[in-house]
Amino acid sequence: MAKLGVNIDHVATIRQARKTVEPDPVEAAFIAEQNGADQITIHLREDRRHIIDRDLRILRETVQTRLNLEMAPTEEMVAIAKAIHPDSVTLVPEKREEVTTEGGLNLEIKGLQEKIEELKKAGIIVSLFIDPDNEVVRQAHKLGADAIELHTGYFANSKAEKDLENEIERIKEAARTGKKTGLYVAAGHGITYHNVHHLTPIKEIEEYNIGHTIIARAVILGLAEAVREMKRLIS
Repeated sequence: MAKLGVNIDHVATIRQARKTVEPDPVEAAFIAEQNGADQITIHLREDRRHIIDRDLRILRETVQTRLNLEMAPTEEMVAIAKAIHPDSVTLVPEKREEVTTEGGLNLEIKGLQEKIEELKKAGIIVSLFIDPDNEVVRQAHKLGADAIELHTGYFANSKAEKDLENEIERIKEAARTGKKTGLYVAAGHGITYHNVHHLTPIKEIEEYNIGHTIIARAVILGLAEAVREMKRLIS
């Protein structure tokens, strides 16, 4: 059975919109774990737009499953990871102006292999967030990554049936290549309650990291009880 990593970034997004203390992503992580999450994923961005350093520190102390830190391959982030020591890191591309991650990591960037080695020496599992391309998967293996997370954004955004089929096939082939080379294979980005069924037959995918759709569903399905509780309090 594939594992579920729940990304709680957007709990922090709501909090940071008002620069207040709620909702707390630490509490969200606890609820996610209590209800089946195999991993908690967070992205500590350079601009700290949602998850902040405080969240990372407390989550490292409180997460009972596994803590996966998504981060850009920069000196600052490598130092933070070595200090906090999450169970794993996923190296991702990052642009300040982007709304969300727009594609896979460029594996040609200078110093990437050295950063991978530095993190691994610190005892941290290293995954690379990459496009579903066989050559990129093989390159990730050559760089010494322990795992890959296949970027499923193109799949999620496909409108035409033919485009969807092509993206599913790309993901399938990349997952198979990753498995053959000994990499742990995860998938993430844009996966929803409505499209995940296209990917679950791909048995080589061992983990899904899903965030936005889960938090969006929680806002709706959890609202009724939140309203009832507040009504009780004011009455």
